[in-house]
Amino acid sequence: MWDAGSLIIGIVIGVSLFRLPGSVLSNVPGPLTALAMWLLGGVLSLAGALCYCELATAHPQSGGDYVYLTRAYGSCTGFLFGWMRFTIIHPANIGAMAFVFAEHAVHFFGLPSGGEAMLAIGAIIVLTGLNLGGVMLGKGTQNALSVCKIAGLAAIVVAGVRVALSNSFGGVQPPNPQPAVVSEATTNYGLALIFVLFAYGGWNDAAFVAAEVRDVRRNIPRALLAGLGTITVIYLLVNTAYIAGLGADGVRASNTPAADLLQSAWGDVGDAAISLIVMLSALGAVNGMIFAGSRVFSAMGVEHRAFSLLGHWDPERRSPVRALASIGGMSVLLVWLVGTVDGTRLLDRFIKPFGFKGAELLPGGGGFETLVAGAAPIFWIFLLLSGLSVIVLRRREPDRERPFRCGAPVVPLIFCGTSAWMLWSGAKYALTFATSLTLLSAIVLIAGGVVYAVMGRGRRSM
Repeated sequence: MWDAGSLIIGIVIGVSLFRLPGSVLSNVPGPLTALAMWLLGGVLSLAGALCYCELATAHPQSGGDYVYLTRAYGSCTGFLFGWMRFTIIHPANIGAMAFVFAEHAVHFFGLPSGGEAMLAIGAIIVLTGLNLGGVMLGKGTQNALSVCKIAGLAAIVVAGVRVALSNSFGGVQPPNPQPAVVSEATTNYGLALIFVLFAYGGWNDAAFVAAEVRDVRRNIPRALLAGLGTITVIYLLVNTAYIAGLGADGVRASNTPAADLLQSAWGDVGDAAISLIVMLSALGAVNGMIFAGSRVFSAMGVEHRAFSLLGHWDPERRSPVRALASIGGMSVLLVWLVGTVDGTRLLDRFIKPFGFKGAELLPGGGGFETLVAGAAPIFWIFLLLSGLSVIVLRRREPDRERPFRCGAPVVPLIFCGTSAWMLWSGAKYALTFATSLTLLSAIVLIAGGVVYAVMGRGRRSM
């Protein structure tokens, strides 16, 4: 249970907590409303976790959404889910976190800029290698990174209390790093909720390793609920620390509230500390996604000939070594394509015939974030289908044992409504700021359908 809970914390708490609080606070009337939005995000994610508790305990197999989508809608839907995870969604998320690690590593160690892509590639290779060493080494790395991450977040809370007490008892108030006049917050609850739910994303990845959890029917629900509960508490405490230490206007004005707060509390030592905290958080997210994602692709390898090479498990290491190596390789390839001059030139040659804008993919131009945004609608489509599968499978398999039931249909409907909202909002954002890459995701999805039609079903049905 602790390993699965650590996996959830490691994946969910990436870098959003260090970037998005100002964006959330800028779209609500005040601090209390902002904290209420973070609490609401935890509650809505909890509804999804309850759905996954029912799905994972009724179908205790590695693969998570792939298993549920296949049983509910057929093998083609499950295949397309795994196809998009393998080609776009998972490598993009892993690479994004690796880039964040690299950016802060350059700052922390005082390295010359320009080598971020190679640092990101190095981080992916090292963490993939640790996971290839076996399940014990992989989960041990995840547990250690999660503990370091929580300790770093605790330091942020302490810094907020320190600065707030100093101000209350007449201490000299630290200068605001961005003293510019702050405009009045614009009320946009929908946009604030988008930011919050983005920060909670990734908790469902724990279902990917269901078959490897001892006493899965008891420990998966415990891990999901305890993990999300811990994350919600951490988010509330850290946001309270930001507000207490910097004030509402200070948080709104800052793109890096954690760095500003720790620098206010401890000067240059605090600045170095936040870089280290973000590095550990990013590494924890990368390791968690490599560990969990490989289980999806291994499950696909057993079921579909197109992925048959990924289905092999090493009995001594208790790990899907080929799937681990493949997802690490795909992530490295994507980082090279969008983060190096040679890679972007090659990608530019490929995308121009389709009408894509190569400028979106230039190094340092936000191209990688654009790639992630372009893949977001696909991600939320499949999450919405997973939520609906609770209702579909109840009707299709009424006699199947369900050790954990998420309750009346209202719980799945809450989760599905949330997913539908994020799908609509994500599509609107992607079509505005990442039109070309949204189209690229659609092309890859269509290609997956062609591959499925050509290769056919795998060796056995589920």
